[in-house]
Amino acid sequence: MHHLHKKIFKNDFVNSFEGDESGDLSPRQTPGVLYSKAIPTPVPKPKLIAWSEELARELNIAKPNEEDLKILGGNKVTTSMHPYAACYAGHQFGNWAGQLGDGRAITLGEWETQKGSWEFQLKGAGPTAYSRRADGRAVLRSSVREYLMSEGMHHLGVPTTRALSLVTTGEDILRDMFYNGNPAYEPGAVVLRVSPSLIRFGNFEILAARKEVDNLRKLVNWTIDNFFPHITGEDRIIEWYTEIIERTAALMVEWQRVGFVHGVMNTDNMSILGKTIDYGPYSFLDDYDPNFTPNTTDLPGRRYAFGNQPSVAYWNLGKLASALLPLFEDSKELEGALRTYEDSFWNKYYEMMSNKLGLDEVTEEDKHLLANFEKVLSTTKPDKTMFYRLLIDFPLEEVEDEKVLIYFGDIFYDETDASAKTGFVKLLQQYAQRVKANNISREESRAKMKKANPYFILRNYLLHQAIEELEKGQDTLFRKLEKAMKDPYSAKATEFFKKRPDWASKKAGCSMLSCSS
Repeated sequence: MHHLHKKIFKNDFVNSFEGDESGDLSPRQTPGVLYSKAIPTPVPKPKLIAWSEELARELNIAKPNEEDLKILGGNKVTTSMHPYAACYAGHQFGNWAGQLGDGRAITLGEWETQKGSWEFQLKGAGPTAYSRRADGRAVLRSSVREYLMSEGMHHLGVPTTRALSLVTTGEDILRDMFYNGNPAYEPGAVVLRVSPSLIRFGNFEILAARKEVDNLRKLVNWTIDNFFPHITGEDRIIEWYTEIIERTAALMVEWQRVGFVHGVMNTDNMSILGKTIDYGPYSFLDDYDPNFTPNTTDLPGRRYAFGNQPSVAYWNLGKLASALLPLFEDSKELEGALRTYEDSFWNKYYEMMSNKLGLDEVTEEDKHLLANFEKVLSTTKPDKTMFYRLLIDFPLEEVEDEKVLIYFGDIFYDETDASAKTGFVKLLQQYAQRVKANNISREESRAKMKKANPYFILRNYLLHQAIEELEKGQDTLFRKLEKAMKDPYSAKATEFFKKRPDWASKKAGCSMLSCSS
């Protein structure tokens, strides 16, 4: 096991590209470079709140000592580290935003293991050249959410960046949580974020926008060499782009499976590796509502609502294609590749739904049943997680109207009228007949469902309660959530298998959040 302060970090990214090495942290445009040097700003009193033992074992990292803690809080940079903030651009809420960049994230370097290389990045460690009018800091509220959800999504089996540590800084940060003119001081914190790469669609967009074609080609080739080494030959750029499409489609299907809503699917928040990245005002679905967005900034348009995420991903992939266009003679190959998204998404979606519903396969006729599930659940709004878990043990022989409603019980958030109840019962009766026709046993069917349908999810109201407790110096709920998130498919965390309470629908931070979350 290696200690952070003794390990020799690699700096392949900064050694491969032009950067601004001045160390100047004042906000500015940085044409011609892919990063700017940024030394973390020290904090008064770093204190370790959480440490991901699973990730640490995977990376062969020892539990932090005092010297390591200085690194995790941003108070120490070792001689082998070359801290920097990456320069990228993006489309935000459908509009070109120009240069953005790592405004509150500083990459320390690359940590090598026998299985590969990992980028280590401090989030909340102070200003960079890309902080614009912000302070580069993160509050405990947003840092707890980033730490728990990064690790929670990993244990759910959803591709994601990881989080190694959560450290409080001992200083208070001024934040206007809902952008409504009521700023308040909140405790500061830093998360160490980990991923093989944190390159986004926006890293390519900035170079295309600035017509830095040589830098664009160089970044594309470097990315393929390092993270897609199986792609070779003269057509490798289009093959690479096609694989990004497939990975992105797969990620959207995984979000649909567990009911995750990202909230800010801007192109600068889209990972080139097809991982979930940048946990801000996210949420899981409580009631099954395709129009739900957890982001107050996304109202009233609801661009990033749960049901829109697959089509937004397609739009974002189109913007990546536009950024790559200078590397092609014309747009035909890119357009052809982009057209593969729809088939890729639906093929993966039907496979995922066959697992959620415990079907042996999805036939053309089954697609009508799946569409009916979508329609009925959107109308009746049961708790998504509870509904699918209860479906695993649904008694196929007891499908009389009243028995169906009694079995599912109080999992609905709205008062369901008679016609909606009738539709719900009829759907479950159709489902029972279909499962009986399976070419696999009921045991095999239920085993598929148990792997596809989580019993535990990190609901926003639970996170909010845990954050409130931590701010008072108590960590009881935080530790419970930390434990439950590591085993989300087993029916152990029974105290959390319940609907969002009524009070949480109205309380700030329990359902809707702002981008500052």
